[in-house]
Amino acid sequence: MASPATTVTDPPNEFDTDTDYGSDFSPEQEQIVEHLLSGKYAEDDNPIKNEVEHHDPRQSLRLPRMFGREERSPLFQAARAAERIAEQIAHSITSGEQPDLSDRMDTVPGQEAIVQPPKEETPDLRSPIERFRTPPKKALSVTDLVSPAWCELQYWYTLTKHGRKKRTPAMKEGTRVHKVLEEQVYTTVRVRVQTREDAWGLRIWNVIQGLRTLRDTGQTRELEIWGTIDGMVVNGVIDELSYTCPDTDLEESLQKSRDEPPPDQTTIADFFEAAGAKSLEQATKSKRQTHSQKVYLCDVKTRSGRSVPSASAFKPTKIQLMLYHRLLSALAANTVDFSILASRYNLDATKVLSDEFIIQVGSLNDEVFYDTLAAPGSQDSALNGTQDSMSILLAHNTLNLLWSLMITEFQLTLPEGADSLGRILKAEYRSRDDGAIVGTKTLAMDDLELATFISREMEWWKGERQAEGVVVEEAFKCRSCDFADDCEWRIKKVEEAREKARMSRRRTSAV
Repeated sequence: MASPATTVTDPPNEFDTDTDYGSDFSPEQEQIVEHLLSGKYAEDDNPIKNEVEHHDPRQSLRLPRMFGREERSPLFQAARAAERIAEQIAHSITSGEQPDLSDRMDTVPGQEAIVQPPKEETPDLRSPIERFRTPPKKALSVTDLVSPAWCELQYWYTLTKHGRKKRTPAMKEGTRVHKVLEEQVYTTVRVRVQTREDAWGLRIWNVIQGLRTLRDTGQTRELEIWGTIDGMVVNGVIDELSYTCPDTDLEESLQKSRDEPPPDQTTIADFFEAAGAKSLEQATKSKRQTHSQKVYLCDVKTRSGRSVPSASAFKPTKIQLMLYHRLLSALAANTVDFSILASRYNLDATKVLSDEFIIQVGSLNDEVFYDTLAAPGSQDSALNGTQDSMSILLAHNTLNLLWSLMITEFQLTLPEGADSLGRILKAEYRSRDDGAIVGTKTLAMDDLELATFISREMEWWKGERQAEGVVVEEAFKCRSCDFADDCEWRIKKVEEAREKARMSRRRTSAV
């Protein structure tokens, strides 16, 4: 596998002076040393504390921004006004401190508090997947599979002590940066949903709009994807898709290593196929016209400093990008069985979506579909040609039909299936303070490395082995861990180190 390429932008040096005295470190190196001493460096790279969870409890419709349009419809303006009022009400309710009622739980008026004797905890021998990711709990996410790459034990303690990842200040700041980036492409409007099927219909519709936005503008953000890994339903959200290759040099070297002809080179087979063509030039032109542009994945990470992670700290992000690539490839190849998802989320895929949902989404989403959405030869002639969102929703008013429409959009966007996906992946690092890009890392997709990682991590999720802590070389991760003081793995490693030191002293004394 090609080694990741790294680019770091140079921030302005705020400490330049005319003095002859100073540090031999560059500003970036000084920040890295400072973060190492404070423990913040590890926190920036820890997906358990820093990974933005893309779960918005609100049901929001994502409308592609229409640049150059100065006025919007009264319906859109009314929806935005209602959205602002709802947010103000929600903020006023949640901004206050919640009272601590723990000392009143067992108190009866006029009597002394009843002291409950401590209960002996029975060890829970269920696997992590059974305890934390079976209905009615949420399904596995890409974050669930990536977080153990930082430290399995830390994620195990997080789940067992808190039940889920705690939302940290770093996550809140990261969410703000991601929201600003999303709003460069979309405007979100809250939609009322009547049923579980409505909520899922909105999620699928947003993916459809995301794919269209990618084709129309060359970029889309926050695209939700679903699939299965080792028989388990997994979902995730890709930060960015675009037609821009993040590292052309790496892509060229990857192409050469595969010893493949250029995509526009006419082969012998192509030549004979085009024997009826007027000339070889026309055959080559036909070949080029059928070759599509590739789509590339990017994941955005936020950081407190102006640096990019080291190789060992980069592993979770590397695995995350490759997981996205695998899930997106399966959707592009139409190998994801929606009935499995419907069963996992307890959905009736044949239930008609509510009239209110269709009216809301169809009225607000006034984008026009110009592509031919029905497959060639399809009996659904109502989809051929130009139609508005309302007509399309009425023609696809169940989850099964809406999913089929989404797959058609994938085929329009990625006409060659998984081969339309570029195999160069990018991680983009942005400052939490101002959202500015501080550096990037690129890597090549490695199917074997991903398969090896998934196989080992699923052993832990399925309870086939115990969670493991970090190796000694990655002990820096413990500095930012909330469970370091009680971590059995860490205590064991410390004792092993002490025992080795004692044995070494004994051997020295004997000599």
